[in-house]
Amino acid sequence: MVYLLLFSLWLVFNGRITPEILLFGLWLTVILGWIAYRLMGYSPRTELAFCRRLPLFLLYLLVLFWKILLANRSMIAAVLRPKRRLKPTLVRIRVPLRSGFARFVLANSITLTPGTLTVESEGEYLTVHCLHPDLLEDTENGQMIRLLQRMEAPDGKPL
Repeated sequence: MVYLLLFSLWLVFNGRITPEILLFGLWLTVILGWIAYRLMGYSPRTELAFCRRLPLFLLYLLVLFWKILLANRSMIAAVLRPKRRLKPTLVRIRVPLRSGFARFVLANSITLTPGTLTVESEGEYLTVHCLHPDLLEDTENGQMIRLLQRMEAPDGKPL
């Protein structure tokens, strides 16, 4: 898959196809693919696992986009209706994810949603600042964490 991606990028960026471009692109693709496999620990098995998890990742992005829209709506309502008091607070959330990368993805996803900001990631806990506790109502056992858990491999390595 890496080889196919590199070779297709080579052809797209080149803009024309000649025998020399094809041969040089093939040679360059093999060298760069070998370096990627060697230095980054890729293997056909990890690529296959990535391809299997890709639909879950796309679903995660869709859920994240929906959460961002809901948080935007909530923040707009808070600004337009000043009667609703904001209650800025720090919340410590236990995150049952095994890999650091999955916690990293979740922490940045929380930060992307308006009204919330991940302040600290320590072990299996995230400290989140939110403008109102309702903004984090389903974060601890929510859909985003379940999707990230499904994306993690049994050994804790994500995508």
